[in-house]
Amino acid sequence: MVTIPQIQIRQEYGRIGIDADLGTQEIRQHAPTMTIKTEPARLDIHSEPGELVIDQSKAWDALGVGSHLEMMSRIYTEAKNIGLQGIARIVERGNRLAAIQNKTNAIADIAQEEAFEEYDFNYFQPASIDNVDIYYTAHKPEIQFNQGGVDVNFQIQAPEINYNRGKLDIYMLQYPKLEIIPPQIDMKL
Repeated sequence: MVTIPQIQIRQEYGRIGIDADLGTQEIRQHAPTMTIKTEPARLDIHSEPGELVIDQSKAWDALGVGSHLEMMSRIYTEAKNIGLQGIARIVERGNRLAAIQNKTNAIADIAQEEAFEEYDFNYFQPASIDNVDIYYTAHKPEIQFNQGGVDVNFQIQAPEINYNRGKLDIYMLQYPKLEIIPPQIDMKL
């Protein structure tokens, strides 16, 4: 039997080695800053005081101490009436004195009446509960409102990011290898 020589092939695969360490990452961020400014609300009220007017001139006139011009005007008007009343009284007394048919003593009667007679010379304003007039004027208040406000400023601090790369080493643990073994040839033939 004849043997056929054979070629032997041996192969070894290459192997890669990887040495890796993870990278580190640092993130820092400062707290944000916030400033708040407020303007308080303000309410301004301005009000003129009310005006109170008390007119008591009629009351003073009723007491006889009012305006001199008005008092003199009333005396002038009343004097005419008093004069007419005086003339009427004189005429009436004259008629009584002339009536001699009466058996009474007219002179004594007239003297007695005049002794206790009061003459009414009225130059006063009539007294009344309506002699004092009161007027009140209210003024409307001026109201101004300033709402104020709030001013908020917010500042975000940017984050600080640091990254430290890790280690990555790639190397050959074993190179690929191909071995071809030829058959042994018998040279004796």
